[in-house]
Amino acid sequence: QVQLVESGGGVVQPGESLRLSCPDSERTFSRGTMAWFRQAPGKGRDFVAAMRFSSNDKYYEDSVKGRFTISRDNAANTVYLQMDTLKPEDTGVYYCAAARNRVITSAVRSMQMYATWGRGTQVTVSS
Repeated sequence: QVQLVESGGGVVQPGESLRLSCPDSERTFSRGTMAWFRQAPGKGRDFVAAMRFSSNDKYYEDSVKGRFTISRDNAANTVYLQMDTLKPEDTGVYYCAAARNRVITSAVRSMQMYATWGRGTQVTVSS
């Protein structure tokens, strides 16, 4: 059973940066789509960013555009979420999600498109 394991979360002050990692060691999703979602305390799980590998297209939730960057290191078989200029409202548990297939643009923000999930990594932004 394929598993995803996120890492890189932590406690930072507003304005600081973190980089989350999600390895795909078996290259199971190398032709698919991977995404990051987050869940703030007491709220549902929301889309943050996604990357479709076949086309290298990237998608972002509006509030993180210009601050977060999703990328993939092919040699390391790892997807990253670089988070800069963090804000307290970015606090939450961040989940890596993956689909083996190419998820169409209109559905890339939907949790239902991703069959494989990690257990999450906590990000806390607080002064």
